[in-house]
Amino acid sequence: MSYQNILVETRGSGERRTGWITLNRPKQLNALNDALMDELGAALTAFDTDEGIGCIVITGSEKAFAAGADIGAMASWTYMDVYKSDYITRNWETIRRVRKPVIAAVAGFALGGGCELAMMCDFIIAADSARFGQPEIKLGIIPGAGGTQRMPRLIGAEKALDMILSCKPVDAATAVTYGFVDRVIEGDLSAGALAYLKELVAAGKGPRRTSEMNVKPETATPEIFAAAEANAKKLYPNRIAAQTAVKAIRVAMEKPLNEGLLVEEKLGNESKLTPESKGAIHVFFAERATRKVTDIPADAKPRKIEKAGIVGAGTMGGGIAICFANAGIPVTILDMSDEALKRGLGVLEGTYDSMVKRGRLSPEDKAKRMALIKGTTAYADLSDADVVIEAVFENMEIKKKIFAELDKVAKPGCVLATNTSTLDVEEIGKATKRPQDVIGLHFFSPANVMPLLEIVRTPKTSAETIRTAVELAKPLKKTPVLVKICYGFVGNRMMEPYGREAERMVMEGATPREVDTPMEKWGMAMGLLAVYDMAGVDIGINVHKANADQYPIDPTYYQAEVALGEHGRYGQKSGKGFYKYEKGDRKRYDDPEAIEIIRKRAAELQIPQVPHTEEEVVERCLYPLINEGFKILEEGIVMRAADIDVVWTSGYGFPRYRGGPMHYAETIGLKKVLDGMNKYKDRFGPMHWEPSKLLVELATSGKTIAQWEKARG
Repeated sequence: MSYQNILVETRGSGERRTGWITLNRPKQLNALNDALMDELGAALTAFDTDEGIGCIVITGSEKAFAAGADIGAMASWTYMDVYKSDYITRNWETIRRVRKPVIAAVAGFALGGGCELAMMCDFIIAADSARFGQPEIKLGIIPGAGGTQRMPRLIGAEKALDMILSCKPVDAATAVTYGFVDRVIEGDLSAGALAYLKELVAAGKGPRRTSEMNVKPETATPEIFAAAEANAKKLYPNRIAAQTAVKAIRVAMEKPLNEGLLVEEKLGNESKLTPESKGAIHVFFAERATRKVTDIPADAKPRKIEKAGIVGAGTMGGGIAICFANAGIPVTILDMSDEALKRGLGVLEGTYDSMVKRGRLSPEDKAKRMALIKGTTAYADLSDADVVIEAVFENMEIKKKIFAELDKVAKPGCVLATNTSTLDVEEIGKATKRPQDVIGLHFFSPANVMPLLEIVRTPKTSAETIRTAVELAKPLKKTPVLVKICYGFVGNRMMEPYGREAERMVMEGATPREVDTPMEKWGMAMGLLAVYDMAGVDIGINVHKANADQYPIDPTYYQAEVALGEHGRYGQKSGKGFYKYEKGDRKRYDDPEAIEIIRKRAAELQIPQVPHTEEEVVERCLYPLINEGFKILEEGIVMRAADIDVVWTSGYGFPRYRGGPMHYAETIGLKKVLDGMNKYKDRFGPMHWEPSKLLVELATSGKTIAQWEKARG
């Protein structure tokens, strides 16, 4: 039989040789699909019936044993799809019927389905590089194919609960201590596997069956499960996959394997149909689509980025420098004075020191990365950089002066990027004679942590520059989203109406906590007013002053922050903003003084004081945000609606399980969003509540966003 997804061979000599099966989907990191599992089942059966074969080895590549199940088919699953299909599991239990010992030889990732396949085998050996994990809950589903039934039998319920709920992979050394891996192989994994096989034969060891194992009772006490259930609710509020996984693991201690597998399958099928799963899977694919730039020539080649420069040694510049150093790319930071430069480099080194202290980085690695970072006060020292990123505060004239200087010293082909979050990138580029090399690279704070990178192209940015920026995101470990120029681009533009309503409601009598808490309960990582305090209330004030021409004539617009700023309340940095803070404590406390300041300003503006339900808070924050997303889509600022979802899930704390604002809008129904906009339009007038034309079109026609995008081409 010929195989397309696996490689099959025999190794050794004599009467009893070894059947060797190598998973072979390298571009997909050996992700398991129906075709591969069909071939694996056939190969296992053939080796089992061959009297010349004594043992069987299943292995993958150096990068991945198998990085999980190929979830592509799951993206559009319906009820009937789930219940009619045994996706990748039809031949899953073939290993159980094999009479000969089966060894999993694991290097690289064995995640999700890959981890489950390894557990199906009688023995597991691993290279140092092996990583085992079950991250399915991140996708709103539970481990399948026996993942919830075999793991507690192999390592105990307590450790299984921790691995599955945390979604964190464990390395080979840890897996050995758990009893998950039988041996870690130093050096060549294939040679190690053959040597281990000889030991098994010499010791007369036959197949080890998980079906014959029981969960150790001391690892599955009521207290352990009660703690796991509480942890599931804490880690995954508003979601059910984690709690379902706990339920499935409990079954492993109550029922034999065969019965447990049936329960797991039922629970797993149910989880695949939840909004939680559909939202998370949508984001999973949306993130992978952002690198596909469809409107530039396919042959546009990225430039090599071997050296980088950064202008501005502040918090943002330092964070960006860390991104480059972490990627092994030398970077030079420029600031206007030795004092500012020294201060910035000190903060940067402090960030690395903190990582070392927390055990996230070794002192040796810190030294290597710091060695890649240099400081300067001379523009000439940036002349050999392949990319220079300006990261100073939001002032058009200052940024244009910087770009004029860069134009004088930067080598031909150097990418000149601005980290602006709101300003016109094309206008900044006019300060140079090379607008084709100018682009926006909008990092999010802290730049060394947040994954989102908004890439802002101008009408004059070349295809090569765009391709370079998109490809640069990969070594920097960023999720790139390509956007066109508009005020605030995607994220900050949509933040405007969200923040407007959040501040407006505190002006109407709600406390900051009464606005933030409903949004946090709904799923946002942090309430917006708390975010303003963390970022600095003064930042918002300055942005709104500098861009006053971008907003409608509304005397109440963002007046809560203005009132607080007049009293020196700038957030955490000053110990008080919308909330108050104790020294050395980021916990937010309600502050009657802040409330009084805001209510006084509301009285001056004659804003009526009214009660607010949690439902109203969520609607007034989300509906205008979503509506702005539809405006962005109809204006062609992004290539696809899913890009908006990625911006908000990667950069703004929008819950991944809700799929991003555009996906969420379709989940609850576009008509519901439109009706909500019209409800508040009737109450407050059209200035801020006029529905997007595209929202009206889709909500009234019954068309989906995908249908509209397909028709648009």
